[in-house]
Amino acid sequence: MTPRPLPVACGLAAFLSLMSIGAADTKEKKTMKPTSNQGAEAPIRMSLLPSPSSPLVAFRIQFRCGAINDPPGKEGLNALTAMTIAQGGTRELTYQEVTERLYPMAATIDAQADKELTTFIGNVHRDHLKAYYDLLTGILLQPRFDESDFKRSRDILLAAIETNLRGNDDEGLGKAALQWLMYDGHPYQKLDIGTVQGLKSITLDDMKAHYRRCAAQRNAVLGVAGGFPMGMVDSLRQDFAVLPRGGTPEVKLDKPRALSGVEVMFVEKPAPATAISIGFPIGVTRADKDFYALMVANSYLGEHRTFNGRLMNKMRGERGLNYGDYSYIENFIQDGGSTFPVPNIARRQQYFSIWIRPVPHPNALFALRQAVRELKMLVDGGLSVQDFEATRKFLLNYSRLWTQGLSRRLGTKMDSEFYGTKFFIDRIQEELPRLKLEDVNAAVKRHLQAVNLAVAIVTENASAMKETLLSGKPTPITYQTPTTSEALLKEDREIEAFPLPINRERVRVVKAQELFEK
Repeated sequence: MTPRPLPVACGLAAFLSLMSIGAADTKEKKTMKPTSNQGAEAPIRMSLLPSPSSPLVAFRIQFRCGAINDPPGKEGLNALTAMTIAQGGTRELTYQEVTERLYPMAATIDAQADKELTTFIGNVHRDHLKAYYDLLTGILLQPRFDESDFKRSRDILLAAIETNLRGNDDEGLGKAALQWLMYDGHPYQKLDIGTVQGLKSITLDDMKAHYRRCAAQRNAVLGVAGGFPMGMVDSLRQDFAVLPRGGTPEVKLDKPRALSGVEVMFVEKPAPATAISIGFPIGVTRADKDFYALMVANSYLGEHRTFNGRLMNKMRGERGLNYGDYSYIENFIQDGGSTFPVPNIARRQQYFSIWIRPVPHPNALFALRQAVRELKMLVDGGLSVQDFEATRKFLLNYSRLWTQGLSRRLGTKMDSEFYGTKFFIDRIQEELPRLKLEDVNAAVKRHLQAVNLAVAIVTENASAMKETLLSGKPTPITYQTPTTSEALLKEDREIEAFPLPINRERVRVVKAQELFEK
């Protein structure tokens, strides 16, 4: 029952995301539309993906409750509650006893806490299903809430902010800082795992009260996939009927504040290189038709960890600036060592972002200019016919890989139900063949832009870099070895002088230790 890292919506992939204790899929039935939190008599929602020939059973028990439900001054309450439950015992069994029973099953019970959703994830061989089911339902319906489990989980979350995020994970810090800047005054501004002072203020009674509010029938979605007996579904529904019928009211999400020009936050800390994140909110989710047109444009610009994207080819491939450069049209957290997104981090509002992995300090502002320039070129010029056809073909095939395994397929199905749409991969296969080049370029014009941007820069000599940026002077690239390509050098001269519409009043320097403190 070794803890695995908790995907945090800020992209802190290295941190405790999944807090571990321990025949072909059938066609999807018609998807449910999201059920409102109004109406106490609504039955518990189920999401079933039976695969009778599979020897495995996957569970995703989800509550529509997340970091946006943390009370003021108690930031981190949702994540701490989820971790303490998943890495805790039942009313009858201690944490150690649960671990000892899970070990011979080669099974786990994990938790994933995000902005709007908290999901408990389990996988087991069906030969051990009965014993595992008893442990899973015991942990979720009769959590032990032991003082030692609570303190251990809180210490882990505090270390994740103080030691890992602010100390060791410059890339994760940049992503978290971007959301903090971009969502100023919005419920999404909260870091999923809270703040240092928020976590320190939480008591065991606070956690118990939060569990009673969130673990309610109207908040629950019970997901099961694989070779489970149908009788177990009835048991699951009956067992979770002990939860209170009420639930947390849906948090109202106002439109995020409008960015004005390029707003830059430098995060200063000792760092061997500079990490940069760029973004802005967009009004498109998987429920919208334009999302699928933007998928094509985004894949052309910066598909995650592939050389399909222009950013990767131009910044890493041609210039060796860094390890990778990617773009996204929704919140993205990489699932472990794969290149695929974690399921069940769905949001009602989304954002566009560019992730520039750390570059040597002297090349940081060149990299920033190049990324924004590439975005502007996409907005102004769109895709060519050749790029459109190649990218669409790539996505139609590549997206099929996103639902490998029962648990990922189940999670994707539940996300589709969250958005009230068809199974995501089926929707991609349906929408992309219908797209025309003009559809994609028109969607880019409607939703993307390169003028009003939030930029988070994690670097060590922030004041000097800020001064250089505000000076407007060219910021040339420094190569480790000379290049003889005249075409590349000509483009470099254009990039180093590329104008950025900096909002001078919205440029600031903060110390890393100050972020997410309270």
